[in-house]
Amino acid sequence: MTTIASSADLGDSLSHPQISAEVIQVKGLSKRYGKLVAVKGIDFAVQQGEIFGLIGPDGAGKTTTFHILGGVMEASAGNVQILKKPPRDARLAIGYLTQQFSLYLDLSIDENLHYSAGLREVPEKLFWQRRHKYLRLMSLDKFGDRLAGRLSGGMKQKLALCCALISQPEILLLDEPTAGVDPVSRREFWDVLAAIASEGVTVVVATPYLDEAQRCDRIALMYEGEIQQIGTLSQLRETLGLKRLEVRTNHIEAAEQVLHEAISDKQTSIVDVQTFGDRLDVLVKDAAIASTAVQRIFNQQRLQLDSIQTADATLENVFVSRLRAAGNDPEFIPFPRTKIEVKRQKAELPLTHNSALRTHYSPIAIGANKLRKVFGNFQAVKGVDLEVRYGEIYGLLGANGAGKTTTIKILCGLLEPTSGKISLAGQTQNLRSRDVRQHIGYMSQKFTLYNDLTIIQNLEFYCGVYGVPTRWRRTKIDWVLATCGLVGKENLLTGQLPGGWKQRVAFGASVMHEPKILFLDEPTSGVDPLARRQFWRLINEFARSGTAVLVTTHYLEEAEQCNCMGFMVAGEVVAQGSPSEIKASQPGQIIEIVTDKTQNSLNLLKTQLAPWRVSIFGDRLHLVLDHPDIEIPHIRSLLQAEGINFHSLRLIPFSLEDSFIGIVQRAEEGSK
Repeated sequence: MTTIASSADLGDSLSHPQISAEVIQVKGLSKRYGKLVAVKGIDFAVQQGEIFGLIGPDGAGKTTTFHILGGVMEASAGNVQILKKPPRDARLAIGYLTQQFSLYLDLSIDENLHYSAGLREVPEKLFWQRRHKYLRLMSLDKFGDRLAGRLSGGMKQKLALCCALISQPEILLLDEPTAGVDPVSRREFWDVLAAIASEGVTVVVATPYLDEAQRCDRIALMYEGEIQQIGTLSQLRETLGLKRLEVRTNHIEAAEQVLHEAISDKQTSIVDVQTFGDRLDVLVKDAAIASTAVQRIFNQQRLQLDSIQTADATLENVFVSRLRAAGNDPEFIPFPRTKIEVKRQKAELPLTHNSALRTHYSPIAIGANKLRKVFGNFQAVKGVDLEVRYGEIYGLLGANGAGKTTTIKILCGLLEPTSGKISLAGQTQNLRSRDVRQHIGYMSQKFTLYNDLTIIQNLEFYCGVYGVPTRWRRTKIDWVLATCGLVGKENLLTGQLPGGWKQRVAFGASVMHEPKILFLDEPTSGVDPLARRQFWRLINEFARSGTAVLVTTHYLEEAEQCNCMGFMVAGEVVAQGSPSEIKASQPGQIIEIVTDKTQNSLNLLKTQLAPWRVSIFGDRLHLVLDHPDIEIPHIRSLLQAEGINFHSLRLIPFSLEDSFIGIVQRAEEGSK
């Protein structure tokens, strides 16, 4: 394990001035289940008032570590101290939010809170004080009598946090609290965590989302039971020692190939190349040397180079590089094709494209015109228009309840639309026919394999369902097992696999028949960063061979992998385009500011700007301003009047998450 920041160094890097003492100490922690060692001698310490992130995929050991910290489980070896006590003795000072939330769906918000308060023996007077405080903080104060079962995913998440806070714990343990929750609710949730931490509560949070991990004060990267590295985001980037180039070209596939070949040339400074929808991300040692080398390579190969931009390495870059250095990079195994590939026409543009040029592409594989779906009095889908062409990856993004899953079910023939026209694989009639279905692969948001069957039995079943010729079944099954790292484990019950591993098997099952159209509903939930890269490399391989891919995801960093995307709000598609086009089309600019009182600055600015325009990222704030030249002097004056000093201010580019939240919020404001 590499530990970057010592306890003595933390004061300068964190945003909470009250941090002074270690309230959690973990030394040599191990946990064994029979022959399986889930946690392998980890060490870390957490300071009072700190937001500490335990980041890693399913199976990394995060939940086991949380069980031990929460006093639910005993360690096999090592020493754990919570507030200078063994975890079991400190349980009354710990709030623990598990992955399943532990809410009673047939009870109201107030009844759930009362039950949690009763378990912790919270006096009635204190209960009502805290109830008002936390429900107001979560924007739930107007819904006290609403049944928990009728809440959205984001509201359930906030209620579960209120239940964990009602005893006013000193330590808050949150095990993947935002899994499956849309980006808008995730951002609101993290702003609430920052407010809680500013009052001195220590927060330890586990998450597989590397983009939201940037909001932690410090981050521990965990993989296969070991902590690989600990530090602040800036420290982790510094130890990586690499920069990132965003390279845009109309020849992604060819450019990716020649840049991969250039990695062996040590003079180029290129370390890694990855396709991201309408661009290439090139990880380099020296940005200036590598930029010159990339331009030279493009000139030699007569490839058009649209732009090169230098950017900071991402947390995913750090994690992936660390895992590769440890020899954990899985082998990429190309899909064993048995059918004649429907290649994109050579005379046409390659996959990266301006959306205005999409009409020059292959025929439409998936089409919707004025698509509507009504359930009783509720209109779930409202006049949706979209097109996905062969060889294209289209991302359908939206908040929970926006209508994404309903739209996908209609498009692949699982639901009848109330009105509108659909074309699927060139057909507009009989979309449920066996002939049309043989061209479709579908991976559901809910795990679609059978838990009580073995892995091999599930794969054999899907071979039969999809009509894979008998002579090819063993080849396809062997490919799935090898790609998933499950060779020799094919007789395990599927229900025994961690969620991320199930996702890999489900993806393999959905493509064994080589579909022309592939529907993927949140395919990479819980999958580790290296496996996620392999997922997307496979998805790109299918697209490049002519398959049309429609994907939904809440992981907006990976949504950058799509060639084109549509944002859904309340059943309508409110924006479409490539990732670059969507980011470039956002009004205003994002300003990053660092002050000496981060939480006070956030609270003040949220009274002056729409709340969605201000968000906290560790020790800094991001502001979305439509007129920065006018607004920045006013913001400076406001903060200085409250005794808050500026440390830095700079313009930063829109991320896809920023764009998504801005589009969603503006659409909701316009509908009021």
